[in-house]
Amino acid sequence: MKILALDTTTRAGSVALVVDGRVVDERAGDASRSHAERLPGEIVALAAAHDLAIADVDLFAVASGPGSFTGLRIGIATMQGLAFVHRRPLAGVPALDALAQRGSEGLAAGTIVAAWMDAHRREVFAALYRVEDGRGVDRAASPRPVELVEIEGPTAGAPDVTLARWRASGSGADVFIGDGAVMYADAIGHVAPQARVIPLPPLAGAIGRIAEARAGRAAQGGPSAIQPLYVRRPDVEIARDEKLRRGPPGPRDTFRGV
Repeated sequence: MKILALDTTTRAGSVALVVDGRVVDERAGDASRSHAERLPGEIVALAAAHDLAIADVDLFAVASGPGSFTGLRIGIATMQGLAFVHRRPLAGVPALDALAQRGSEGLAAGTIVAAWMDAHRREVFAALYRVEDGRGVDRAASPRPVELVEIEGPTAGAPDVTLARWRASGSGADVFIGDGAVMYADAIGHVAPQARVIPLPPLAGAIGRIAEARAGRAAQGGPSAIQPLYVRRPDVEIARDEKLRRGPPGPRDTFRGV
């Protein structure tokens, strides 16, 4: 199976070609340019480098979130368009699942992995997983992705609050991965000094592998069924509701020209 996978949850993002479960090529994007400027060019360039026609792709895969609101919309719309035009299925894969996959490679069963993405506002998008079966599974050599069990699904919150909640439940992580983990490494070290912190890697390859493993159920409903996973409400919605709560401006709030 040939899969083209895209991640636009971060400014750089990544694109990958996965064939029969193996990552053939994975490329980080140019963070100096927006996704709107780079897509679908980066996807087409990757396919062309491997003499692959877009029409020959069996499955498209895209990060469904959380992450940059604008990036998510552009990425999902791009892959929906390709899937519609070429009449192929599209799978949406949560970015935190892909991040945990990358952090779990080569780890023993029972290891706890925390995926942390920078959510801004001094918060992280977080999820917690346990490695069910993964030791020795290499994404470049094996078509089988690491088997993970979700302990806690996606949340958004302050790093210290998240760490305190996990510690209270007895679910402390052995490995933290992502830009949020690096950003708040000091907070992690204070609570879990033995934990390993891994920087954010490209995610498109993991997204493609997960999509293939879940293909039977992930493609149901067609490309239009893929919806962004925001986890928390966008800033624009919060600002709108706050404006509605305050009501129309009073006489003193209205600008009066001279």
